[in-house]
Amino acid sequence: MHLMHPIRISNLHKAFGPVDVLNGVDLTFHPSETTAIVGPNGAGKTSLIKCILGLTHADRGTIDVLGRSIRDGVAYRDHIGYMPQQAHFPENLTGRQMVRMVRLLRELDDIDHALVRTLHLDAEMDKPFRVLSGGTRQKISALLAFMVRPSILILDEPTAGLDPVSSAALKDHIAERRAEGASVVLTSHVLADLEELADRVVFLLDGRICFDGALDDLRQMTGERRLERAIATLLEGEAA
Repeated sequence: MHLMHPIRISNLHKAFGPVDVLNGVDLTFHPSETTAIVGPNGAGKTSLIKCILGLTHADRGTIDVLGRSIRDGVAYRDHIGYMPQQAHFPENLTGRQMVRMVRLLRELDDIDHALVRTLHLDAEMDKPFRVLSGGTRQKISALLAFMVRPSILILDEPTAGLDPVSSAALKDHIAERRAEGASVVLTSHVLADLEELADRVVFLLDGRICFDGALDDLRQMTGERRLERAIATLLEGEAA
């Protein structure tokens, strides 16, 4: 794993028309740390992730991944495992064919068979995506994100649509990768998942960072033990 800062963001600005969705964001993500990006709808969470991945170009500011600007080319993406909120797969392909395609594109020797087993995907890998449930698609999306053993994991609503057993297995896998040195960035509306996984919370509101610190610091500041109530307290404070 890379020992320097996996991602460093400085003075990031992004607007869509008259709406500023990111307004001077400064963030550094660290190895062996899970950061939860939280905030209400429209706070800028998705725009931030898209800027990191190069899917949206910032108007101003810089993003460095593993010490190099993302403007230098797309090779940095090889170090990122990305799990979108809703993955769109070719309906006629099977999970095994998607895995083979990613292996060829990223020149990988093999996949994470432990994740295939723990997510109970063995019987589903040869079925076309058009017949798979949303939960099974989500499991394959997780497999594709983790199979490269990346230095950075960006997981957008990773447990959405998963049954409790699969959700627990995926959270265990996230924790294992963090322990191995990965920098994990999470978004989720299931705050209990974030509470279980996160070391750090970044609270976005109207494109600005209103809180960035350890989960315990947020609890102490708000006087609330549960993340859901602590976030609600932050929102009430900003609205006051």
